[in-house]
Amino acid sequence: MSSPRGRTGSAIRALPWIGPVIILIAAVVAFPAGYMIWTSTRDLSPYGRDRGFAGTANFRRLFGIEELGSVLAHTVVWVVAVVLITLVLSAALAQFLALDFPGRTLIRLAILVPWAASVVMTTSIFAYLLDPEVGLANRLLVDIGVLDRGFGFTKEPGPAFAVAIAVAVFVSIPFTTYTILAGLHSIPAEVGEAGRVDGASAWQRYRYLTLPQLRPAIAVATVVNIINVFNSLPILQVLTGSIAGFSADTTTTLTYKLIRQNQQLATAAALSVLNFALIAVIIAVYVKLVRPGAQAGT
Repeated sequence: MSSPRGRTGSAIRALPWIGPVIILIAAVVAFPAGYMIWTSTRDLSPYGRDRGFAGTANFRRLFGIEELGSVLAHTVVWVVAVVLITLVLSAALAQFLALDFPGRTLIRLAILVPWAASVVMTTSIFAYLLDPEVGLANRLLVDIGVLDRGFGFTKEPGPAFAVAIAVAVFVSIPFTTYTILAGLHSIPAEVGEAGRVDGASAWQRYRYLTLPQLRPAIAVATVVNIINVFNSLPILQVLTGSIAGFSADTTTTLTYKLIRQNQQLATAAALSVLNFALIAVIIAVYVKLVRPGAQAGT
């Protein structure tokens, strides 16, 4: 067992190599997070002028918003629905893309399109397709008799929120699929072959052999998706931003409204701290339960 002095010496010798990374993390992660927490305790004017220490006044004002409970509920539905649906569809798609068939390379490249395209552009296309007056999707539904007239899919809170979930899944699938696909390629072929020799069905081989080996890849995809979806603004802003009130808002869009519409910068900072805490707790609980670094079967 190495002594504390030896470990200290090793850390000092490694400092020139890890120092730039520590500085980068401090600049990109630690400083913005600390500044956000500091801002949440300040009394800011609508134009950002710091009028001094505010204590917990911003948090009291935040929790005094009557719609905060429903906004938190929307946020839970938004994150759980998008992440869960994305994982299920991506796992199936990755399993398909792992097969050897003609044109597989082209299909793999095509999957990247929603990821490579601008999220705002993709969301705007869906918004125009579903427009009640000029949307092609609405026109098709009217022409085939499903609707009597164009329906405002993005004009009502419920339908708009459902459309936003569908778009978020659409743009999240490429990254998740490729992450799981990489996990599939890392599994030795002997694992599936052993299950086949033992008489296990295709589902049994996937459930008891493949899926446990995919735990690290699924964990990475889940954590990244939780962070991205939780903080996603463009999709919801384009599809639900024009809906009055907070009936289709998540904590992220509420933060945007507090800044742009109400000029409550300090309250928005307090909500950002709440968002940060919620994400940290959710990811910590998930990692604790899933234990992505544990060996399969343990």
